[in-house]
Amino acid sequence: MTVVNLYLQMHQPYRLRRFGAFEKDHHYFDDDQNQEILRRVTLRCYRPVTRLLLDAVNQHAGGFRFALSITGTLVEQLALTAPDVLDNLRRLAETGCVEFLAETYHHDLTALHAPEVFTRELADHGMMIEEYFGQQPMVVRNTELLYNDALAQAINAKARYRGVLTEGADHVLCGRPAGRVYASPDGLPVMLKHHVFSDDIAFRYGNPASRPTAAAFAARVTAPAATPLGDATTALGPPLLRNLFLDFETFGEHHGEDTGILQLLRDLPAEVLNLDHRFLTPREILDEFDPVEVFSTPKTISWADTDRDESAWLGNPLQRSAFDALYAMADAVRACGDTTLRRDWQRLTTSDHLYYMSTKGLNDGAVHRYFSPYESPYEAYVNFINVLDALRERLAVRGSAA
Repeated sequence: MTVVNLYLQMHQPYRLRRFGAFEKDHHYFDDDQNQEILRRVTLRCYRPVTRLLLDAVNQHAGGFRFALSITGTLVEQLALTAPDVLDNLRRLAETGCVEFLAETYHHDLTALHAPEVFTRELADHGMMIEEYFGQQPMVVRNTELLYNDALAQAINAKARYRGVLTEGADHVLCGRPAGRVYASPDGLPVMLKHHVFSDDIAFRYGNPASRPTAAAFAARVTAPAATPLGDATTALGPPLLRNLFLDFETFGEHHGEDTGILQLLRDLPAEVLNLDHRFLTPREILDEFDPVEVFSTPKTISWADTDRDESAWLGNPLQRSAFDALYAMADAVRACGDTTLRRDWQRLTTSDHLYYMSTKGLNDGAVHRYFSPYESPYEAYVNFINVLDALRERLAVRGSAA
């Protein structure tokens, strides 16, 4: 019997307005664009999919279970423009079939700069999840599944967290199956995304020739593996775990309802359950399964791009320059006592701003361009630095006044 671990990530950033080099205005964010994008995504995705999931949970009377993660930046925007979506998420939490995960409030890269600050951010995010959805998260997923051994150690030092989700990176697994619970070198349980199956929906579903039915996908996900043995092939038993980790916006936004993707999501629980397999949330998996061996990666991995590392955000000099300039201000911002200035800086830490600066080509570059509101990565960099310079000047004025 296979356990399907379905996890969905919800996030929207605060995108910047076009900001000139000599502007002094303290308003950095494009309210009109952010509201329009949220309105569109709510209409196509958040509203219908939260209702769909709630119907599916109720229909299967506890058999369909999954995990959600939602950033504070999205919760803030939904609270202002689409509170009914938050109500749907609250109702999902109340079913007992949906587990909310811990992450950074601002979907940021703080874990790569200061792991000790990262764990404090997890606690801030946890307070928000408890306030809105009545749960205290126990399992962590960092921004874009960014992960390394040092980060696992920082998480493990906080006894409240029981495990972490990350990418099943082939270069770390080295042929081992992703469908097990592993452990970091110091013992934190680790669950790994099956990127082939997840990407069948997240990316390859965009090709009409690659769109499986729910029945076909359920059968493939839970099918016994096969391993070559000499000149023969030996069938193994059903996989222990299938960890399907996806952006929530995959359903209805990245792939429109006309593709059939909402119907796929609607039908998938029944197809898996009819095959006598199960859905469990990450915490429930950790209740049932112990780690089998160590998953060690001193170098950072993620679920982004073909490299599965941090290069989606720090892969070129533009990105590294912006990252260094941003976090060089961190201590001064935290100490300044100006809550509005700190809020603006925190919104700049959202990883999307660096993602827009990527200069990658081919398929990775196409994905970056799809999400970017800019004409080029260089425009993204210049605009970000203009805003950062204005914020730095504002911080200096605040410091001299003190």
